[in-house]
Amino acid sequence: MTESKDADLTRDAFLGGHVRAWQPRVGYRAATDPVFLAASVPAQAGQKVLELGCGVGVASMCLAARVPALSLHGVEVQADYAALARRNAAENGADLTVVAADLRALPHDLRTRSFDHVIANPPYYTAHGPAAQDAGRDRALREETPLADWLDVGLRRVRDGGYLSVIHLTDRLPDILAGLASRASAVVLPLAARAQRPARRVIVQARKGGRSPFVLLPPLVIHQGDHHRGDGEYFTEPVRAIMRDLGALDLAKMARG
Repeated sequence: MTESKDADLTRDAFLGGHVRAWQPRVGYRAATDPVFLAASVPAQAGQKVLELGCGVGVASMCLAARVPALSLHGVEVQADYAALARRNAAENGADLTVVAADLRALPHDLRTRSFDHVIANPPYYTAHGPAAQDAGRDRALREETPLADWLDVGLRRVRDGGYLSVIHLTDRLPDILAGLASRASAVVLPLAARAQRPARRVIVQARKGGRSPFVLLPPLVIHQGDHHRGDGEYFTEPVRAIMRDLGALDLAKMARG
């Protein structure tokens, strides 16, 4: 990236500064979703992870900051975002290899591999929603590739007994569960902005070939109080531990009670 191009970027801190990522000043910008997604992945040192639709690489880098010695691979359809993901990985010291490709047409090297974990933050909005003004943001948020294809590719690439972890809108949960039916067992963690409010997002963690009963966990409440009182984060303590202190979301432990 040249200095003039860098003027169109911001370098933002995640995990209390443990991860710093270049991303477009205008366009799709990673926020809390990739941090929550990374925190939920039960990866162990030495394992292989594939991120579908990795954007600028924030989720993979947050996972690498928490779990050492992972072999990370990312797929991103937008070449400029893929280039930023490579730059971010290099500057953060993450072992992340990124290819610019459509997830429905993966390179041969990835099609012949299996991974311990596959993670994804698919686009939230269908093709019929209003378009974003920025083309990159619109493509990142609009579902050009059907959600069923994201799930199918993820399940094909994860090994038997491995995990597919996805963050998405709550109203797409029925579609996600339909895509997992008979292929994986699932634990779902709803994410609620505040107590006593509906959960707008969910993390779904599916174990390929698993036969455990479906588990719907109590919501994780993100913010304290009923509204922001001035500037500040107002995260609840569990969320602050994730956002600032490399904390994990152990969904399997939560499911056991």
